[in-house]
Amino acid sequence: MVQGLARVEQIYQDRGQRVKELKAEGRKVVGYFCSLTPVEVITAVDLVPYRIMGNMRQPITHTDAYLETIACPFTRSCLDIALKGGYDFLDGFVMPHACDNIVKLYDIWGYNIKHSYAHFVNVPHTLSPASFEFFEAELETFRRSLERFSGREITTEKLTRSIQLHNEQRALVRTLYQLRKQDPPLLSGAEVTKVIVAVMSTPVTEANELLRGVIKEVKERSKGCQKKPARLMVCGTGNDDITFIEMVEESGANVVIDDLCFGTKPYWYEVEVSDNPLASIARSYLEKINCPRTYRQSPGSHQEDLEKRFGYLYDFAKEFKVNGVILYILRYCDTHALDAPDVKEYLVGKGLPVLEIEGDYPTPSPIRLKTRVQAFLEMMS
Repeated sequence: MVQGLARVEQIYQDRGQRVKELKAEGRKVVGYFCSLTPVEVITAVDLVPYRIMGNMRQPITHTDAYLETIACPFTRSCLDIALKGGYDFLDGFVMPHACDNIVKLYDIWGYNIKHSYAHFVNVPHTLSPASFEFFEAELETFRRSLERFSGREITTEKLTRSIQLHNEQRALVRTLYQLRKQDPPLLSGAEVTKVIVAVMSTPVTEANELLRGVIKEVKERSKGCQKKPARLMVCGTGNDDITFIEMVEESGANVVIDDLCFGTKPYWYEVEVSDNPLASIARSYLEKINCPRTYRQSPGSHQEDLEKRFGYLYDFAKEFKVNGVILYILRYCDTHALDAPDVKEYLVGKGLPVLEIEGDYPTPSPIRLKTRVQAFLEMMS
């Protein structure tokens, strides 16, 4: 079987291929939205978690009858694929309380696309003791629903083993990112995006083997990317397609780190292994996934608030020797757009130039965006 980056390319070009094979072998596949979905619980019952994504290269043609045009273009694309039968291989789907668009999409999807299983995970928006208690109870409800659906019990031992497997995956992804620290990096931002998409499209054990093969292959490269003066970080909303990252890198920059849902967000932490795995999952997903949909109370001055909320971004910038930031926010993504002024103020205050771009799905005019990126890079030089 093809391994390493060649295998990543195969999966990236046809994400559903492997899970369809597994389905033919009798496995059940559960699609999910958002990094806030606790995939450990799905894996623990021997179901295959499969990240639902859109298609940047496919026009949205069916969604207007079901979802307004001013809704998040990413969720519109995902629904469009489902309405066309692109997700018919799924046995069920899970959506967390991430943002208003996903909350509403849960009802629209469930009513119009019939699956054997559907579940909504109510994720709190605050970090109080009551929030953790509530979320643990929600995860217990989720666990029981998956047990009924699968006909199998999720024991503490199974859940602990699942946590260990996903922690191993997180560690492997972080190892892959370390190979981008050198100048020039050993692999491009576009390559990393493809790897992340492949990992989210395969069962955890297979994905871990794939990651090990990719890491070995990249380490053995005689040379990495072309050396470029700009080392950028891309922050903002989810980006599951290489189109934008590839365009930035073709403009004269190396994207060496990100703060994206299809990037560091699901992998830059670990779930504690404890006697109460559901409590560990609840605490880790709420505390450690930095998303603007979660309100982090921060008493003190405005500057102290910015430091608490976005200090990790500056840590990324220092660790990966970043000299510029692109803040990429999808049109109508109010969740990230409301945070954007504070993110920009904080990073500029740290001496980092920031380019804010409003993206769409599909990308409307790559040439226009490329002109803006090139002007930004010229300003940096």
